[in-house]
Amino acid sequence: MKISLKLKLLSITLLISSSVFAQSTFEKIDEFLTDKFEDNPRIKSINIKMIDEVPLKALPGWKGYIIEIEAYLKDRPKQEIKQRMVWYSNGVMITKEMTNMDTGEDMARYVKPKFQPKYYTQENLIYGNANARHKIVIFSDPLCPFCRGYVPGALKDLKKDPKKFAVYYYHFPLDRIHPASPHIVKMATAAEMQGVKDVMLKIYNIKINPRETDVNKILKVFNKTVGTHLTVVDINTPAVLKQVNHDLDVANELMVGGTPTVYLDGKIDKSKKGYLKVK
Repeated sequence: MKISLKLKLLSITLLISSSVFAQSTFEKIDEFLTDKFEDNPRIKSINIKMIDEVPLKALPGWKGYIIEIEAYLKDRPKQEIKQRMVWYSNGVMITKEMTNMDTGEDMARYVKPKFQPKYYTQENLIYGNANARHKIVIFSDPLCPFCRGYVPGALKDLKKDPKKFAVYYYHFPLDRIHPASPHIVKMATAAEMQGVKDVMLKIYNIKINPRETDVNKILKVFNKTVGTHLTVVDINTPAVLKQVNHDLDVANELMVGGTPTVYLDGKIDKSKKGYLKVK
């Protein structure tokens, strides 16, 4: 009994020590980054929040810290800038980038915010029942070549079993390389709101130059492909813009960096084929 009691006391001591270390590391990172960003003459004010910490399996003692920066610039004092980023620290050293020299992998791909239940919104549910046994989340750009090779096939598979899979779709247009995508995303959102079926499947059949910027030209191709009669007014309603911005906000909160990005039951699925192994 005495040995057991000593072990328990030792365990409690270790837990308390770990907690104090984590807290002190958070405080040190907060102080370091606050000083670093306040040195920028353009910044009027800044607030740093710690979102999460993720131990790095490949580097014992090191953790990836997800932080959120809320700042106001002196030349735009009323416009808040919000950004999430990853820093790495072992409690003594800190760095912004960390790459595995053996594999060439950026450690940032292993440090992601947790997928919160609040992200499973009815507006983003495109197939299946919200109470299905498994939840699939897809962030995609309709003009992304990788998405075109993956998303249509995955959606066709997943929609076959609505009791097994609830499929949530989030638009994440890569506007810098596909300027036409943000317009298609608004059109797809408007079409869904009008009750058009299988919109997310149909948009991958759209054939247009990804760098096209003429809204009317894009709209003409979209209507022909999806079977709609949308107008420029239809795709710019407050409801459409609100949903599009919601998808982008969720992607930013989860630090989605590319497409397609897939989550299976709240965990990022790097293979993107995890659903095929679900019994």
